[in-house]
Amino acid sequence: MAEAADRLAHALSRYDAIAIAVSGGVDSITLATFAHRRISSGVEMIHAASPAVPAAATARLSELALGEGWRLTITDAEELADSRYRDNPANRCYFCKSNLYDRMRAITSVQLASGANLDDLADYRPGLLAAGEREVVHPFIEAKMGKAAIRHLARALGLPEIAELPAQPCLASRIETGIVIEAQDLAFVDRVERGLAASLPRESTLRCRITHAGIVVESDTPLPAEADALVLSLCAAAGRTYLGARPYRRGSMFRRDAT
Repeated sequence: MAEAADRLAHALSRYDAIAIAVSGGVDSITLATFAHRRISSGVEMIHAASPAVPAAATARLSELALGEGWRLTITDAEELADSRYRDNPANRCYFCKSNLYDRMRAITSVQLASGANLDDLADYRPGLLAAGEREVVHPFIEAKMGKAAIRHLARALGLPEIAELPAQPCLASRIETGIVIEAQDLAFVDRVERGLAASLPRESTLRCRITHAGIVVESDTPLPAEADALVLSLCAAAGRTYLGARPYRRGSMFRRDAT
């Protein structure tokens, strides 16, 4: 771990000042904490608190920023105003990140950075294309650090709860490719997931999926009966069809062939 931390410190040392896109997840929080403690005044954090970001992530980030003394700017990337994003094509993330980084550039003139890690390179990540077009740097990738190394670093930084956070992509990833993204759908997903979180272990991976046929809940932990009843109630109140629960499957809403 010491070698990985040294590589990360070296990657960050190339910049007199840096602005980190912080989502509220383990990767960006760990990068922000490490960078702030190493560079201090030369680091600023920018968080896009849009309808696609879980409310818990924004709250977690705000609390941590206060405790760590970060210079944090909370903004809205306004991706929902971009019809290319709202149409929810297979490369939706490209438009999301394009709006995010353009908004960050309007806020600051320093080097932009993300919490992307080495594992991301093995997946379909159109957001990395948007980052490359805007010369956004990825210190974890430069340091050859994947998710496991980042969790280890978070523990070493005294952030055990952050280290155990499950992966939490944006709420738009819960909506099946091709279904137009609406703010009320994102709010519904967040409401269901927040309601279920209290009845599941903290480290559980949980997704409320919006499919063409109706609502599906995916979890790597079996839902207790009362949790299933809660989803049914929330769906009924919103006039939605609940199709039931099933085991979590990564990327189940993504259809790469959709336009």
